[in-house]
Amino acid sequence: MKKLLIIVDYQNDFIDGKLGFTEAIEIKYEIIKKIAYYRSHDYDIIFTLDTHNDDYLKTEEGINLPVNHCIKGSKGHEIESDILSLKSPKDKVFEKPTFPSLDMGNYLSKTHYDYVELCGLVSNICVISNAIIIKSALPNAHIVVDAKATKSFDKDLHEKSLDVMQGLHIEVINR
Repeated sequence: MKKLLIIVDYQNDFIDGKLGFTEAIEIKYEIIKKIAYYRSHDYDIIFTLDTHNDDYLKTEEGINLPVNHCIKGSKGHEIESDILSLKSPKDKVFEKPTFPSLDMGNYLSKTHYDYVELCGLVSNICVISNAIIIKSALPNAHIVVDAKATKSFDKDLHEKSLDVMQGLHIEVINR
């Protein structure tokens, strides 16, 4: 079985930076365990990075979320240091200017993954939107989101996003 772990936007600005929240740091050790498992089985890992430029506040997203964050080259754009230390040169990284990564979806549509697991931030924004892109790119893959390895600043939206993903036949584990 060909497996893939996708770590969504586990970046400083979402942990203790401009859009940080307490629960974001709490999932770090779950993500570390997942990376160790996938590495020990020689499975693939992808990182996504929310990536903006100085003109962010003029974009559609920036108009609706008017907080400059994850500006390329800033500390807030960087992957959290403990997770970054586990990153391998063979891991793919997709920088994305908005919530989902169409580039990642296009890449995945040319692969043959049977199982894709997502973790990271934020469950009701980037995790759910990337899960939907993956479902479109790999309609026959088993897609999983671990509720212990994703969080949101809004507990109600977190739970609702997990419900929506289940409704789209994305398995939610550890709920």
